[in-house]
Amino acid sequence: MESTTTSPPPPSPQTIMQIGTGFWASKILLSAVHFELFTRLAERGKMSAAEIKSMLNFQCSDRHVYDYLDALSAFGFLEREGLMETARYSNHPNADFFLDKLKPSYLGGILEMMNNRLYKFWGNLENGLRTGQPQNEISEGNEHPFDELYKTPERLSEFVNAMSGIQKGNFMTFAQKFDFSKYNTLTDAGGAGSILSILVAKQHPHMTCTNFDLPQVEPIASLNIRQFQLADRVKTAVGDFFKDPIPPADVVVMGNILHDWDEEKKITLMKAAYDALPKGGAFIAIENIIDEDRSQNFFGLMMSLNMLIETGKGFDYMFSDFQKWAAKAGFERTELLPLAGPSSAAIAYK
Repeated sequence: MESTTTSPPPPSPQTIMQIGTGFWASKILLSAVHFELFTRLAERGKMSAAEIKSMLNFQCSDRHVYDYLDALSAFGFLEREGLMETARYSNHPNADFFLDKLKPSYLGGILEMMNNRLYKFWGNLENGLRTGQPQNEISEGNEHPFDELYKTPERLSEFVNAMSGIQKGNFMTFAQKFDFSKYNTLTDAGGAGSILSILVAKQHPHMTCTNFDLPQVEPIASLNIRQFQLADRVKTAVGDFFKDPIPPADVVVMGNILHDWDEEKKITLMKAAYDALPKGGAFIAIENIIDEDRSQNFFGLMMSLNMLIETGKGFDYMFSDFQKWAAKAGFERTELLPLAGPSSAAIAYK
């Protein structure tokens, strides 16, 4: 009887080319968000390529407009009926839900910031790896990136919207999955636009929440709170968590905060959270916790490199890292709660 062996598949360049040309696909999507294409299609319904070309004031050839729109269709962001001159385009349901600026589910804020800031800074990744230095506004002689981002209302609004967009799904999942039955108060330290506090308060009527951040952010947070009519249970407090005590609460949350800093400052922040909690209270870091094998959470690994670009010393981390820091800060036990996509809630109990 003849034995059969399975030959390994022949080498393929597919993944190499897909990743190597990935910035092409990225820029096609980011530019569509920049042009507010999905918002306009949500308002107007199906449109021809000629109508879209006129609406967006494109001066390129018709053929390149077809290429652009058909690429967005091939990626799954647009739906198309017909071909080229006869084609009519509309939003795919996912794009309609997440990329229409007029919907509360809009998460394009992070994509806007990627297009306006991060796209050019990531072009200097090689230099960041060689030098260990930030590659953003700091490299151009400016101050800490947060000081730079907070200098004008426009840049501040873009940054806050970006942070809200990238975390909104995680915050919704956290509000639904975490057991709040034993707690009554929550402080979101570095809470930006107060989205987490708002979602927790909406989901749990017994909870009172405080959004704690720098004074420049307070007007944006207050506006969001008023829009959701939650001013009776969601408050703002201003301060710097490296200089000022975190407002006491049963639960202290930091969403995409720890990864901004080096290990020493991460522990400092966790100790500050510990001091703000009662016995039995919970500190929760909502971030892209990297898997222990460091082979599955691609987004977490890329986000950690983004911290190199942004801060030089910040990095994303594994749950085992969090457990080590929690012990140093004085916490008794920890657990990991998976959230949306690549994100998790790393929890430490006092």
